[in-house]
Amino acid sequence: MVRVRYAPSPTGTLHIGGARTALFNYLFARHHHGRFILRVEDTDQARLVEGSEESMMRGLKSLGLVWDEGPDVGGDYGPYHQSERLARHKAALQQLLDAGQAYRCYCTPEELAEERARQEALKQPPRYSGKCRMRPQDDPIHTSGKPFVVRMKVPEEGTTVVQDLIRGPVTFENRILGDFVLAKSDGTPVYNFAVVLDDYDMAITHVIRGEEHLSNTPKQILVYQALNLDLPAFAHVPMILAPDHTKLSKRHGATSVEEYRQQGILPEALTNYLLLLGWSAPDDTEIMTLEQAAQWFDLDRVQHTAAIYDIKKLEWMNSQYLRLLPVDRIKEAVTPFLAAEGIVSESGPDLDTVIALVRERARTLVELAQGMAYFYVRPQTFEAKGVQKHFDATTPERLRALAEVLSQLSTWDHDSLMAAYDAEAARLEVKRAALIHPSRLAVTGRTVGPGLFELLEVLGQKETVDRLLETATAIENGHITPTP
Repeated sequence: MVRVRYAPSPTGTLHIGGARTALFNYLFARHHHGRFILRVEDTDQARLVEGSEESMMRGLKSLGLVWDEGPDVGGDYGPYHQSERLARHKAALQQLLDAGQAYRCYCTPEELAEERARQEALKQPPRYSGKCRMRPQDDPIHTSGKPFVVRMKVPEEGTTVVQDLIRGPVTFENRILGDFVLAKSDGTPVYNFAVVLDDYDMAITHVIRGEEHLSNTPKQILVYQALNLDLPAFAHVPMILAPDHTKLSKRHGATSVEEYRQQGILPEALTNYLLLLGWSAPDDTEIMTLEQAAQWFDLDRVQHTAAIYDIKKLEWMNSQYLRLLPVDRIKEAVTPFLAAEGIVSESGPDLDTVIALVRERARTLVELAQGMAYFYVRPQTFEAKGVQKHFDATTPERLRALAEVLSQLSTWDHDSLMAAYDAEAARLEVKRAALIHPSRLAVTGRTVGPGLFELLEVLGQKETVDRLLETATAIENGHITPTP
């Protein structure tokens, strides 16, 4: 059975790179009817951030990525916190020491820094020289109490080949790898050692992770081989780069799942967008559910080259989901943003009706909430460009005349409103647009939005008339200054 894992360190928030890695693992497991495991790599206590683990779990769940085994749900291969597996790590470490495949290194940080400086001066790749490698077992230093790290005894010749399912074989020279550290001076195992044991003990069949881990993989293969453990399959997915092909950072936009939520991106849209960062469907479909993606997803369609982050494409995708998802789902998602705008929906039109009318033009939930605001709160400001373009000295009189006509309507619907505007335009010998644009600005404070007659139908007769009269008075009293 296929068994894959996502193994974050709880040192911050869930960023899109990690979220995409989790997504690819999840879809690979679902496609092959396997298991998706969450393991928390929390051995580096100095870097742990309080609340990070819970935040990451919330982020994953919000994206629909529910694990089959993990810290909160258990499973047959636990414990799922790396810090609870230290006894296993230390036993394996001792096994390597006893077999002569690892050794204690007593070099101080200062000595190592001097060694790196010499190598840099000679333009050599930085690697440990192995000066402690040949210390005899009876060397007094072993009983001196001096701090030490444990290093892997890497073959000095030959190569280690990573058989990558995405990139094909990638070869590393062993001499370049050097004798890397397996455990710190406090006995804590480092990532490249602990991850091997955890993946093996959890029967992980495929290690799918970002390409930044590719350089770690030959070291891990050497540990597998030294412990005589079967290798999993490895696959390294491409990096996500900014539009200028530099490393993605906050200056390019939000980078964490939580930040995207705050900016009004639906989790369904974010998941769909992340899916297309480095993978494509066989028929180039772009909008798809997780269930549909799982049917198609496999590693043979993951690209080799870096994926390019595009905020405009994400916003476009979000706008598609704002149109496609059921109104009830959009209402649930937009409610916190309405509260942030100070909107109390009980004081105005039905939310479902307003959402259905406004969502066609919104790219984010923030824009949707702002586009809904004027249905519940009368505008306090008016777009300056709109005032200069659509208001003039005749506007108060025309707004009052429209208010009088509309107040007399016995039927308040799209067709009746359009007929009333046509009749008033004919009386004034102007085009209908000459009345529509000032009316929209008067009742919403904006120049863009849904069709005016659909908008007024939802806003209601009394509210529409009151707003037209209120704006006419504001112009007459000099609170709004139109074009002379």
